[in-house]
Amino acid sequence: MLYSLHVKNLALIKEQEIDFTKGLNILTGETGAGKSVVIGSVNLALGSKADAGLIRTGEEYALVELVFGLESDLQKKLLADMDIPVEEDGTVVIQRKLMQGRSISKVCGESVTSRQLKDISNILINIHGQNDHQELLQKKKHLEILDDYCMDGLKEYFEKLSDEYDNMKKIKAELDETDIDENARLREQELLEYEVNEISEADLVEGEDEKLESLYHKMVNSRKISEAAGMAYAMTGSGESEESASDMVGRAVRELSGVAGYDRELENILSQLSDVENLLTDFNHALSSYIKDLEFDDEEFRQTEERLNVVNHLKDKYGQSIEAVMDALSEKQKRLDALSDLDAHRERLKAQLADSKEKVLDLCSKISAVRCKGAKELSKRLQDALIDLNFLDVRFKIDVRSDEENVTSKGYDDVEFMISTNPGEDLRPLEKIASGGELSRIMLALKTVVADKGDISTLIFDEIDAGISGKTAWKVSTKLGELAKDHQIICITHLPQIAAMADTHFMIEKGLEDGRTVTNIFSLDEEGSNKELARLLGGEEITETSLQNALEMRKMAKQHK
Repeated sequence: MLYSLHVKNLALIKEQEIDFTKGLNILTGETGAGKSVVIGSVNLALGSKADAGLIRTGEEYALVELVFGLESDLQKKLLADMDIPVEEDGTVVIQRKLMQGRSISKVCGESVTSRQLKDISNILINIHGQNDHQELLQKKKHLEILDDYCMDGLKEYFEKLSDEYDNMKKIKAELDETDIDENARLREQELLEYEVNEISEADLVEGEDEKLESLYHKMVNSRKISEAAGMAYAMTGSGESEESASDMVGRAVRELSGVAGYDRELENILSQLSDVENLLTDFNHALSSYIKDLEFDDEEFRQTEERLNVVNHLKDKYGQSIEAVMDALSEKQKRLDALSDLDAHRERLKAQLADSKEKVLDLCSKISAVRCKGAKELSKRLQDALIDLNFLDVRFKIDVRSDEENVTSKGYDDVEFMISTNPGEDLRPLEKIASGGELSRIMLALKTVVADKGDISTLIFDEIDAGISGKTAWKVSTKLGELAKDHQIICITHLPQIAAMADTHFMIEKGLEDGRTVTNIFSLDEEGSNKELARLLGGEEITETSLQNALEMRKMAKQHK
């Protein structure tokens, strides 16, 4: 659940902290008081697009912080799989700092990306904005809703279909490439033969380019190397110079050898010097051998240079490495073989395509079967939920129509919500019938049904009551109350029927502080909540009658809980 929301320097909010509770959390206030800022703050913390204009005038930054408590092992596992840190007490702290031109998001102190934030939010919370119910008018949303409902049965098929569908498209593309005229085929075949021969005749060996580069570099700089090595040998080699290191060390060894018998400590020193003499001798032998190997004849240099040019030419033309060039050879040989016997190749591809398409259609059929079964179940549950929301004679059906000629990586089904809200009327597409208030209730019904299947414990509704009133408002209020028994619900409303059902009631209002407009949010006690209900019932002036009506409404709400 969402424990708290902390907002600082955002829009009209200077600094506010809201401690939410379990059950139904209701937020009310005058129009324009800043109710939408609350939902906006949560969305902002969870990665929505940031606008520097939201930073309170005169401040350098805005800050939003959410504190969640994990309530299921699945949530913990999903976050662990994402390598998202969790506090020892099971809380997750999400913080976003908004500055001019950039923002920083952190989870439990560690920076995260906007993609990670979105994935985290999908695990912890479900937010329904003021205009989200309009998405119900889009058929593609119907498919998404049904698939989410059936995902346990669809996931395995989706993974298999995705792979096979990609394979089918690849075969189809390869088959399309063979649809060329004879002249074009001969031209391409001639070019491929030249390229295959060019690579094959080079007889490339993996890693030889690096060896050639090293050898060529050594050959080109051999004179400089030889001069430096010769000078080093002259300085260290025995007999090369009266002042050579070898001769000097040798004389030092002979001098100490004559007196080492007088002192054991001197014997140890002589042993170390003898080791130096031996090392220097080995070094001189190695350097001498190296100098001899520096002698290259012109023919050897020419052959190395030519071979390096051939290798680099092929790398420039076919790939940036010998491995890439060999891969290109393999692909070109494969294409050449196909062109050499194009008819047979086409027949093989047609057979592969038919086999792949059969597998794709089989998976689509299995997916469709899962959807049809889920659609029947979801239709019944949604219809029951809609009746609870004062759709007295409603009929609801989710149509799943299959079309083998319209296959995608998600199957071949077209899904559409059908509804009839009046007796005697045929079922018709949702977009042709539902009003704004009806869409709000249908969305609430969906959230209610889907909430039972999911592991998300916190749901936010921003004016789910749009376009409803009277008895219908009571039905919506009751449904929210029922949903709040097993979930944390945070709901912004302007209807007293819904506000009366609150387990915790928050008031949002504008005020003046140091000559500037600020939005304040505070929790109401029982008396304060009753007065706010009276305001919602009767307007700005709270009368004894409106207050009495508020008390009656509160009493009725408690009876429905």
